[in-house]
Amino acid sequence: MDDQELGFKAGDVIEVVDATNKEWWWGRVLDSEGWFPASFVRLRVNQDEPMEEYLAHLDGASEGGGASMGGPLGPGLPCKEQMRANVINEIMSTERDYIKHLKDICEGYIKQCRKRTDMFTEEQLRTIFGNIDELYRFQKKFLKALEKKFNKDHPHLSEIGSCFLEHQTNFQIYSEYCNNHPNACVQLSKLMKIKKYVFFFEACRLLQKMIDISLDGFLLTPVQKICKYPLQLAELLKYTNPQHRDYKDVEAALNAMKNVARLINERKRRLENIDKIAQWQSSIEDWEGEDILSRSSDLIFSGDLTKISQPQGKGQQRMFFLFDHQLVFCKKDLLRRDILYYKGRLDMDQMQVVDVEDGKDKDFNVSVKNALKLCSPGGEEVHLLCAKKPEQKQRWLRAFADEREQVQHDLETGFTITEVQKKQAMLNASKSHPTGKPKAVTRPYYDFLLRQKHPTLPTSLPQQQVIMLAEPKRKTSNFWHNIGRLTPFKK
Repeated sequence: MDDQELGFKAGDVIEVVDATNKEWWWGRVLDSEGWFPASFVRLRVNQDEPMEEYLAHLDGASEGGGASMGGPLGPGLPCKEQMRANVINEIMSTERDYIKHLKDICEGYIKQCRKRTDMFTEEQLRTIFGNIDELYRFQKKFLKALEKKFNKDHPHLSEIGSCFLEHQTNFQIYSEYCNNHPNACVQLSKLMKIKKYVFFFEACRLLQKMIDISLDGFLLTPVQKICKYPLQLAELLKYTNPQHRDYKDVEAALNAMKNVARLINERKRRLENIDKIAQWQSSIEDWEGEDILSRSSDLIFSGDLTKISQPQGKGQQRMFFLFDHQLVFCKKDLLRRDILYYKGRLDMDQMQVVDVEDGKDKDFNVSVKNALKLCSPGGEEVHLLCAKKPEQKQRWLRAFADEREQVQHDLETGFTITEVQKKQAMLNASKSHPTGKPKAVTRPYYDFLLRQKHPTLPTSLPQQQVIMLAEPKRKTSNFWHNIGRLTPFKK
């Protein structure tokens, strides 16, 4: 931690002093003050309970938590059952608060904004609020399902695991909201520079009697909410006996909600990557044919291979980039090795990968080592590629298998990049590479960011993945390792 960073633990209530920065807020816990990641906390919104009572409730809970697991806690209930009742009550309470929060946004902001056609276009409103109205409709149905399973008299007997299982596919609508949220922040920051919008949004908040938090704070809550479910279910499973009728459903629900969060993370990562891929394409000289984004959205692997051409059997050193659906190969500039020239691409949907044994190859009439072939189903098109070392060849074989799995997974989950997103990414890339300017680059922008020192904010940026709290040890993306290490593009 940096000197000015605030330490806190789960359950702490942080008083927010300064929330002007979107990622890091300045807050106070007891006698300590400092910066903390906004994405690591949940806002206490639309709760009528005074802060003093809430803090007293927390103190009481912590004192009660000191009892041994075998002893009683509460009126006649063993500790584990009482703790399960507490978790169930917390889930129900936060769901009801969240529904009120979504209702306030829809009725307090969106409804009022739609009346002011002189101030907002439908496109602007869609960017700012995303599909929050869909979230509201879904969450109302989900709360009804929870209420049916909730045992008011004996909360610890409630069987709510099945509710999450029945609605797990519906939670995927959060993917659209989470992916749109950065755009919402950008659009809002532009409007908030104009006084009439500041006054208008403040009037909306006051009319709806919402707490004193800016609109971007309210709009962050759904992003935080989807990461809260795995945490709550993990806590519920912890205090559910294996003999309990709800145990198997809660266990399955925890895995289901982790999978939902992983899917949202993956889609978010892929959408973030399309800008980088567009920038990469714009750094390649002599590009021909359709844009890489017309069919692909993820770099699977990249590296040097020797491409052997027919009929002479001549070997050419090329740089290969394996994306989903296609393999692009380029030639390095003889003098400036950071400049690449486009030389072609292969349609991986029409290719089969064949492992070639060391020795004489009949098709090309050459002796090969560490080789593999890409062949069309009918054998009309054959490409022979050789790696320098056996381990490199094995890594490429795994990469080709990963590419096919990725394509199949995208097909099953219905993942697509819209034409608008593709066009915007290519437009952004063209702006970053003005005509006539040399395209060679020294270091990826990502590395540049990590090396910067900010005078007031912590040097490490908070992780933006939705599942960061539930899955702290997830595998990091190798996108920048692949592109940045081999062909970094222009800042």
